[in-house]
Amino acid sequence: MLSQHLAGLYGVDTRVLVQAVKRNYTRFPKDFMFQLTDKEYSNLKSQIVISSWGGARRANPYAFTEQGVAMLSSVLNSERAIEVNIAIIRVFVKLREIVSTNKELTCKLNELERKIEKCDEEIIAIFDVIRKLMTDEAKSKRKIGFHQG
Repeated sequence: MLSQHLAGLYGVDTRVLVQAVKRNYTRFPKDFMFQLTDKEYSNLKSQIVISSWGGARRANPYAFTEQGVAMLSSVLNSERAIEVNIAIIRVFVKLREIVSTNKELTCKLNELERKIEKCDEEIIAIFDVIRKLMTDEAKSKRKIGFHQG
């Protein structure tokens, strides 16, 4: 999540959130939080199709991972921060469940597809045997009765 969005949720200015993080920088390793590069920020703005995003800013926004969001509750020490953190963490947990479910579903679909392909091969083989038996039977069948030739 981006710093400006988190600040909005916590009901503080973005600069207040960033300042609190900078005061406690050791609590936010690179896998908890990072600052977007100019290219990343530009790409993000173009994907969202907004020309001026958040007004004029001197620095690119920070992006927080799930762990970074959790750490914010210890930095922003307020009731609202705690409530917001609990809600955000629940969303992250739900997202993980959805991703996990989709992985399981994908695996099951792949397995089913392999079974269908295998069945198709077996069915084709059965039809091939039936066709062969039909042609062999037609060749070996003797005609009954008198044959005038």
